[in-house]
Amino acid sequence: MNESAGGRLIIYFDNAATSFPKPPGVIDAVVHFMTSAGGNPGRSGHPLSVAAGEIVFAARKAVARLFGVANPMHVIFTANATTALNLAIQGITRQGDHVITTSMEHNSVIRPLVEMERQGRIILSIVPCSPEGIIDMRALEKTVMAETRVMVVNHASNVAGTVQPLVEIGAFCRKRGIILIADCAQSAGIIDISVEEECVDLLAFSGHKGLYGPTGTGGLVIAENFDASRLSPLIFGGTGSFSDKPVQPPFLPDRFESGTLNAAGISGLGAGISYLLDAYPGGLKGVRVHKERLVNCFHEKAARDLKGYIACVPAPQVKTGVVSFNLRMRSPSEVARILAGEYGIMSRAGLHCAPLAHRTMSTFPHGTVRFGFGIFNTEEEIGIAVSALKAIEERND
Repeated sequence: MNESAGGRLIIYFDNAATSFPKPPGVIDAVVHFMTSAGGNPGRSGHPLSVAAGEIVFAARKAVARLFGVANPMHVIFTANATTALNLAIQGITRQGDHVITTSMEHNSVIRPLVEMERQGRIILSIVPCSPEGIIDMRALEKTVMAETRVMVVNHASNVAGTVQPLVEIGAFCRKRGIILIADCAQSAGIIDISVEEECVDLLAFSGHKGLYGPTGTGGLVIAENFDASRLSPLIFGGTGSFSDKPVQPPFLPDRFESGTLNAAGISGLGAGISYLLDAYPGGLKGVRVHKERLVNCFHEKAARDLKGYIACVPAPQVKTGVVSFNLRMRSPSEVARILAGEYGIMSRAGLHCAPLAHRTMSTFPHGTVRFGFGIFNTEEEIGIAVSALKAIEERND
């Protein structure tokens, strides 16, 4: 259990939205930056600016290590995964391109694609997935056309907690010369990912979810064998380099990092990654095992104690600690409101910014209650939550 700002004891099950609490080292890193570095990285030559630049570069190396990239300069920092996805999607597509995505995508993917389709810039195809959220590879095969240039895939669903076969999808795309953009907002920090082994060209990640960094952090990883000159910047401006020229620098990461970075947040992000890889017992495998154990524990207790429990995805298929469920005769919003207001249990209800995923899972339009278990959650907390759900189920109001 954790203590909220008001001093109330809470159980935090909303880690799929943003992780909480953060490891102490993350907080220490942000405070250290704000109190001991604090300069603008890459903008000046004085010691505080140099120190800030070194901290950002250390975080860049941590991200590169996490995703199996040898050159840290291929890590582009952005404000979040949404910005990274927009950079990748809008920066790589050209007029008349055919783009493929899936029926499990987050709005961070669907909305830019639909807008580009509305403007007549691209042709868009959405490949169906199973009710558990796994892509139909035969349908994908049939979707490819001569104009197909890009595929965007959500590696792990923020609704179902299931993981797409990224290696298979990557090989499929690489064989056909299709650029693969992977949305790893929900899988980073849980699933081992190598952009080389998965044949991913552009990988978007969130810093504040499974990587336990501060909000306002994320980025885009560009594969080393991918020609970055094919990607157009989304934002132009000052980079601290090529200051004598009115054009954007051509080299990485400056080409895509205009404006001052969230260096304090990036400092915390680097600490979060280091904690997961070097300090958490078992590293990423330990994270995955812990979350799968919590998912199994919740499903078993809920199925045993709750008469109206509806699990949207079987426990063995959930790989990221995300559980979507409903209680018969209770709306998701009502359940989440009572859990938070009366029991101090923080969850999320509704469509989770992924309406197509809910249509795929037949949970549209009301959505689900979503628990997102984190590395600091316990089986004891799950027992308390199931007892609360039982009490909600038995209410007469």
